[in-house]
This record gives sequence, C-alpha cells and structure tokens, in this order.
Amino acid sequence: MKKEKVKIVIWGFGAMGSGMAKMILKKQGFDIVGICDLYDKIVGKSMFEVLNLENNQDHDVIISNDIDDILTNQKPDLVLLATDSFTKGAYPKIKKIIEHGVNVISTAEEMSYPLANQPELAKEMDELAKKNKVTVLGTGVNPGMMMDLLAVCMSGVMEEVDDMEISRINSLSPFGKTVMEEQGVGLSVEEFNDKLNKGQMAGHVGFKESVYMIAHALGLEIDHFEQSMKAIVTDINRKSPYGFAKKGDVCGVEMSAKAILNNGKVIHMYHPQQIEPEMVGVSTGDYIKIKGKPAINLANSPEVEGGIGTISICVNMIPQVLNAHPGLKTMIDLPVPRAIMGDVRKLIIKE
Repeated sequence: MKKEKVKIVIWGFGAMGSGMAKMILKKQGFDIVGICDLYDKIVGKSMFEVLNLENNQDHDVIISNDIDDILTNQKPDLVLLATDSFTKGAYPKIKKIIEHGVNVISTAEEMSYPLANQPELAKEMDELAKKNKVTVLGTGVNPGMMMDLLAVCMSGVMEEVDDMEISRINSLSPFGKTVMEEQGVGLSVEEFNDKLNKGQMAGHVGFKESVYMIAHALGLEIDHFEQSMKAIVTDINRKSPYGFAKKGDVCGVEMSAKAILNNGKVIHMYHPQQIEPEMVGVSTGDYIKIKGKPAINLANSPEVEGGIGTISICVNMIPQVLNAHPGLKTMIDLPVPRAIMGDVRKLIIKE
C-alpha cells in the first residue's frame, strides 16, 4: 500500500469543484492540500467554512487565487481542474499543471476527446505530459460516460455493430452559473436566437467528442458530422440553485447530432436538457440503442444525475490516472471506471 495519502488540489471551487471536495473528504487515503479559485468572496477563507463542514483533517485548507504557489509548495499528486468547457480555455491551465510535474483530470467537455476539435493542442499536451512524466485525462458524466464510453462497453458483447441511437434527457439544475450561461438559461427567446445566430451559444459541448471516441474505439472514422440546437421554452417559472427562467423564457436547450461513419453506419444523438424538468412532467433518463448482432437496448431512468455523476467519475478515475503511463489519455485508454469504496491507496500500483 502506498503509505502517504494521495495529495489532491482542486482548481475551480464552484458546484463541481466543491462537490469533489465533499466526496473526497468522505473517502480514505486522500488529502486535499490546496484549493484555487478566483472568486474574491471565498479567497482567504477555509475550505471547510465554505463547505459548511467540520474540519476533521489534521490541517486546514485556505482557498487561494495563486495556483503557482499551491503547486510549488504543496507538490500534489493530482489536480482536479473544474474551470472550463473548451480545450482552448483549459489548455493554459493544464500546461501550467503539467510543467509543475503534476497529473491532471479536467472536467472540460472538449477534453474528453480533444483530437475531435483541437488536434494540434491535443498533440502538444500529449508530448508535454510525456516529457514531464504525468498523465492528463478529460472526463465527466457526459461526455465521458453516458453517451460514449457506455455505448463502447456495450459493443463489446456484439459480433456486428450497426446504427446507434443514443439519448440523454437530463436536468441542468445541479450545475453552476457557467453551465447556465452556456445553455442560455434565463434568456429571452429573442436573446437566445440572436446568440445562436452569432455562434455565441455553447449548448451541450461534447457530441463531436463522443462520436469520435466511439468511432475510434470501434476502429472506424467519421466521414460526416452535423449537430443542431434549439431553445426549450418554459411555460412556468422555474428556479434551480444556480439558474432561473421565468415563464416564456429559455430554460434549456434541445440538442441533436448525426455522425456518418466511414463504413456507412450512423450514430444519432439526442440530448434535451433543462432546469427542473420534473416541474413540467419530463422524465429524465439515459438510453442506448445499438442495431446489430445481438441488438442492444439499454435504458436507465431517471438519468444518472449530472452533478454527482461528473463529480464521482472525476474522483473515481484518480487511481487509474495515477497508475497510467504518461501522456494525454481518454476514457477508452484507461481501465473501466469504478467506485472507490476502500482506501484509495490500495488501488494505486504505480509508485
């Protein structure tokens, strides 16, 4: 067993980062040694005060806005980076972490398969990570699991794989302000459509990453990819912890995508997401249908909740990242995710 606890730094202490801290504090063998965030109302405060938890560790953790100081003085084993959705935004932070010789798990959706949209940055990160002997992974509940890795895993029991239909109907309510902005929650329909026409609406980030991951895993390539987005408009007032949409405004987005593989088969993706869907009778769920031999029809309802799902998969992948060979990895490169129920140090085989 690795004697020293696994030292973790969390960069970004919003809904996801703070949730990771709460999860880690319940686990054995971890030691949170640093928190970095730029929000002036929490900088300088104890992590435990912000989390409203009793400090049961043998030391306090004061939230800082100086990541270089944290990385230099604390020398963590791994940084959980919960700050961005896009590879371009995450890259400077990841580069800094790598150059400090520290492993990193990023929640940035594009980082789940950065070759899809940013092949040059992906190559740079891979080379830099190998040079500094660390591992980089991007993951989350989606992309990272429910609409890609899970489909790949199910294909493992198939002799022939035909067309796929993958759907995720989910709630945005657990997510923070950044996600609310990306999904247009609270905008008027006119504001939403104006931003959409100007290319300023992110919507769900990750369809392209998901289909490229699936294609790669099957030994195929993507010949054509297209996606669309439209507003979901609420007919009642809706309020979540980090978002609000009044009657007649946008409460989320409906996304769909189509990818044609180089063998002619098609992957269809459908992903409507909104705050408080239950208020209007919308049932959430995750669904994977794969035509072929044998056919797959996998259904899970309600959905794997996005907040706890993202938090959990990032924390649960820590041992796999620490055990991995250096470089930029995706979820199809590493052992299957699994919950950490015992001391995390028992799962780490790489000293």
